[in-house]
Amino acid sequence: MTRHPSVHLANLDLNLLVALRELLRERNVTRAAARIGVTQPAASAALGRLRRHFGDDLLVRNRNGYVLTPLALQLADQVETVCAAAERLFTTDSSFDPASSRRQFTLLMADYTVEVLGARLSAALAEHAPRVELHIRMVREAFSTDAAETIRFIDGMIAPPVSRFEVPGLRSADLFTDRWVCVLDAAHPCAERGHLTPEDMARLSWVAPFQPDPGFMTAAPTTRQLTLFGIQPDVRVRVESYRAVPHFVVGTDRVALLQKRLADLVAGPMGLAVLPCPQDPEPITERLWWHDEYDRDPAHQWLRQMLTSVSEDL
Repeated sequence: MTRHPSVHLANLDLNLLVALRELLRERNVTRAAARIGVTQPAASAALGRLRRHFGDDLLVRNRNGYVLTPLALQLADQVETVCAAAERLFTTDSSFDPASSRRQFTLLMADYTVEVLGARLSAALAEHAPRVELHIRMVREAFSTDAAETIRFIDGMIAPPVSRFEVPGLRSADLFTDRWVCVLDAAHPCAERGHLTPEDMARLSWVAPFQPDPGFMTAAPTTRQLTLFGIQPDVRVRVESYRAVPHFVVGTDRVALLQKRLADLVAGPMGLAVLPCPQDPEPITERLWWHDEYDRDPAHQWLRQMLTSVSEDL
């Protein structure tokens, strides 16, 4: 693969950023051309230039169309972040009118946060900023060590406080609180008994969201709670989603920790029991995190106020 140890921005055709984003999104040259607003040969030519630049095919044809190469998969998230930052840069103004602005905001959050805030935020935007664009990027794994750097290129992240976020340049504001509860199948003996003991939690098998491979450090909140309880969980199912947890608890003898707001939403329809933790778990505080470079941006100030407002009555 061709390497580019030093590439000067002035020597790059930045139009290729948009082409790269749409080609990786669509995995189809014709559809990418339509989204960019160019002809199919022009999109093919852009793909050729990108292939030469990266020394990689990026898109590889198979029986069902095109698939992304490993490098293209790596580039996919990066180009989304860079394009969002560029769009934000060129739409920055000294004032902000939410009623007419077409500013795009990018937020990183877990599916649990979407369950709690999503509908409220959507309704508020529809009412007060109908032309604003919102890009929600979902957390796919435990927050990585480069999360603090990632926030420089997005408008914000909603997450509980962890030590790696306490770095110069990052600011935060509390949005809402919650608490941990245990969820089990409604027919589980512990559910019928109506409570769990510490001994139950130590012997039962677990479903754990964002649980890392053995030997890796993690910022996964549920894993942290079990560690504080002195429990080394027998994790039988690992998922990259809070919303997926109940699906691997129902109909089994497994147990999981879940945020109460989410547990209350899913317990009845899915046939789950919600029980208090026998130990004293830490409270959950969800915060909005942003980089201080956006402190004086009027649009960002409005976004922070909007998120705080829709969270106030939770």
